[in-house]
Amino acid sequence: GDGPAVSASCPKQTGEIVALKKVALRRLEDGIPKQALREIKALQEIEDSQYVVQPKAVFPHGAGFVLAFEFMLSDLAEVVRHAQRPLTQAQVKSYLQMLLKGVAFCHANNIVHRDLKPANLLISASGQLKIADFGLARVFSPDGSRLYTHQVATGWYRAPELLYGARQYDQGVDLW
Repeated sequence: GDGPAVSASCPKQTGEIVALKKVALRRLEDGIPKQALREIKALQEIEDSQYVVQPKAVFPHGAGFVLAFEFMLSDLAEVVRHAQRPLTQAQVKSYLQMLLKGVAFCHANNIVHRDLKPANLLISASGQLKIADFGLARVFSPDGSRLYTHQVATGWYRAPELLYGARQYDQGVDLW
């Protein structure tokens, strides 16, 4: 997508393969991008969910920093695109169940993702689905008093209220 580059790495200290998401700082005086801060904040609120890609570390790198995450083999968009035949009903049910449990966990912890799409649903080598890319996520105000931007989510995946420019919305935007 348009976001930071992600690559795999295997640090000698742990021997565990991790995904590295490099975030460049365009200008030092601008500080850390809001999107990166939101992602870190959201991940702090929902760590330890088996349905959310887990962060491992954050460290400085050049004119920016790197977020290290658990390594996942692919994303749902790639799995569907390169499947030799359609996913079985059992696979679809399993993926949907993991997705809904992940979304429920996020919402129970007052996090609205705002960019759920196949490319942000990662699949492990064992077939575990986990939600990733919390760059557009927000800590959510359940009382409905806060205003949010409607310019979130990828076009084809936007909920109707976002398409119509709503600034007050709830977690339902993740279920569209």
